[in-house]
Amino acid sequence: MDEVDCVVVGAGVVGLAVARALALAGRAVLVLEAADTIGSGTSSRNSEVIHAGIYYAANSLKARLCVTGNKLLYAYCEEKGIAYKRCGKLIVACGTEQVGQLTGIADKAQRNGVTDLVRLERDEARSIEPELVCDAALLSPSTGIVDSHALMLALQADLENADGMVVLRCALAQATITKSAIELLTNDGTTLRCKVLVNAAGLQAPLLAHQFLGLQTEHVPQAFFAKGNYFALAGRAPFSHLVYPVPEAAGLGVHLTLDLAGQARFGPDVQWVDSSNDLCVDSARGDAFYSEVRKYWPGLKDGALLPAYAGIRPKISGPNEPARDFLIQGPQHHGHAGLVNLFGIESPGLTSALAIGQEVLTLLNVQ
Repeated sequence: MDEVDCVVVGAGVVGLAVARALALAGRAVLVLEAADTIGSGTSSRNSEVIHAGIYYAANSLKARLCVTGNKLLYAYCEEKGIAYKRCGKLIVACGTEQVGQLTGIADKAQRNGVTDLVRLERDEARSIEPELVCDAALLSPSTGIVDSHALMLALQADLENADGMVVLRCALAQATITKSAIELLTNDGTTLRCKVLVNAAGLQAPLLAHQFLGLQTEHVPQAFFAKGNYFALAGRAPFSHLVYPVPEAAGLGVHLTLDLAGQARFGPDVQWVDSSNDLCVDSARGDAFYSEVRKYWPGLKDGALLPAYAGIRPKISGPNEPARDFLIQGPQHHGHAGLVNLFGIESPGLTSALAIGQEVLTLLNVQ
C-alpha cells in the first residue's frame, strides 16, 4: 500500500487553500479530485464576491473566518497578481421596516470586526448610484469581486511549487480510520495510507464522510441542497457597486453583482432541490426576479434578464431552519487523529478559503 503524508479530498477553492497551507507548512500533500478539472463545482458557480463579514452571528466561524479571509485574500491577490476589484457594496433598504433592519445589520457587522460601514440616506445613495431607489443604505467599502478561477490556479501553483500534487478523475470511495493511520480506497481500486485526511468535498462532504469506517454517524450532518439561479443583464448595467437588498431566509436576496468586465447578473434566489446535479436554470423563475430587482432598480426593462447559470449551496440546514455555521471538525471533535471534515462550507467560503486553510493547520497542530 502506497503511503502519503496528507490527502485532501476536493480541488475546489477551499480544498486547494487547505492543501496549499499544509504544503507550505512542509507536509507532503496529495489532492484527490473526482472531476476532470479543478474548481468545477460550487467554486465555479457563485458570485465571485469578496465578502466583508457583515451578516454572520457574532463569534461564529463564518464571521471570524470571513473577516480574516477578506484581509488575507486581498493581500494574496496583490501578491500573485490575481485580478480583483474592491468595488464596494450597497445594502439597500426599501420601506420603513427595512430601514430599521439596517441598524441591526450595522451592529452585527461591528461585533464581527467590520468597522468601515457607512450609513447613507436616500440622496447620498443616489449621489453614487443615480439609478438606485431606496430609503437608506449601508456602504461596505471592503466588499469586492475576484477572478475565482485565477485564484484557484494560483493556489494550485503554490501547492505544486511546494511539491504537492493534484490528481484529477480520482474519487475517494472509502476510508478506514485506524489508530495508526487512515487507509484509503479510490474509485479505480488504488489503495493509499495517509496520516492526515481532509474532507473538503463540498456538496459531497457529508456523503463521503458516511464512507469513513470508524467515524460515528453522529458526527456527520445531513446534507441539503439550496439551488441558486442567476440571470444576466442584457446590456451594460448603470451601477459601479454591488447592490444587495436586506437579507432574506436562506440567502441574501436577489442581488446585483458585477464581474470584472462590468457585466451585471442578478441572483441567486433560493430553490430547495433534491440533487446536487440540478443545475438547469428555469427561465420562468426570471419572472419573480423582475419584481424583486425593481424594488431598488425600477428602471429594469422587460426582457432584459437572460438565464445564466445555477449553483448549489452545500447546506447542512434545511428549509425553514436557521442557517448553520460552518462545521469544521478536527480530532478534538470526533477523536480521530489526522481527520478533518469540512461541512456546510457555503458562502462566505470563497472569501474564507485562506483562513480555513489556517484553521485546519491549527486543528491538526501543524506549525
